[in-house]
Amino acid sequence: MKKNKSIKTVGMVLGTVIITGALIVGPGLLAAGDESKVEPTGSETPVFSVKTEITEKRTLYAFLEVNGDIVSGQEADVFPDVSGKLSRVYVALGSQVRKGDVIAEVDPSKPGVTYMSSPVYAPIAGTVSKMPLSVGATVSPGTNITTLSVTGNLEITARIPEREIAGLGTGLKAEVTLQAYPGERFSATVSHVSPVLDTASRTKLITLTFDRNDSRINAGMFALISINTRTYSDVLTVPVEAAINKHGEITVYILRDTIMGLPQVEKRRVETGVTLNGWTEIRAGLDEGEAVVVQGQQFLSGGETVRVIARGGK
Repeated sequence: MKKNKSIKTVGMVLGTVIITGALIVGPGLLAAGDESKVEPTGSETPVFSVKTEITEKRTLYAFLEVNGDIVSGQEADVFPDVSGKLSRVYVALGSQVRKGDVIAEVDPSKPGVTYMSSPVYAPIAGTVSKMPLSVGATVSPGTNITTLSVTGNLEITARIPEREIAGLGTGLKAEVTLQAYPGERFSATVSHVSPVLDTASRTKLITLTFDRNDSRINAGMFALISINTRTYSDVLTVPVEAAINKHGEITVYILRDTIMGLPQVEKRRVETGVTLNGWTEIRAGLDEGEAVVVQGQQFLSGGETVRVIARGGK
């Protein structure tokens, strides 16, 4: 029974997260579950506690995650030359055969007429990947007795929904995980994308080839495939929670001048790009190395004095 196939688009990011600021917390400043509080200072100007991150350039990766099946890159169905009953079978599932080996015999005899058995030869060298018919089965020249697969030439097939095909193309790199080897990843490359869409399932069939042969991988295995569909190199990023979208205007709060040892915040309008795995690309409005507020923005409107706390209360 084939497994249900599912698909989703996920993201991945490589880069180094830098946290700015030091913890300066007085007794009773933070309550459980809320680290962004207003701290009384004894003056008329309140001080707000915030968390910050430093803007940094990273490489963002967009992935298409899909299920697939491992199949042989070359298969051959085996048919008899005559009609009759399968009298002998010389192979079993998983048997290795050479081209020209006799894998079965068919008895074409009829009531009152006896004929010599007709041998069935292997058309290629390979492995028996489908169980042969049982002895006594009635066959004809159109009956597939068994299927031979060429080992060491394995491929992965998967179907991609119509809504996800825009980023597909040959040469895309992928990582494959198998249920038999949890935690291990096998590299593969998209080698073929069907030029037509299946109108019944509204999907396109793609084929991937393994970058390296591995004897542990067998035809018939189930695979989870992560295809790298897009790469965004060296883009300026902030955590997704730093960018606030209000009425179509996207803003962030950054640390600016210091007053009496405490920084002030400035509200800055920015232009964003892609968002992947918790990071948002900043196309305009920020420079690399600026400190942006990632927690505590609900108390800010611009110009406030803040006290910076590090992530995790450190």
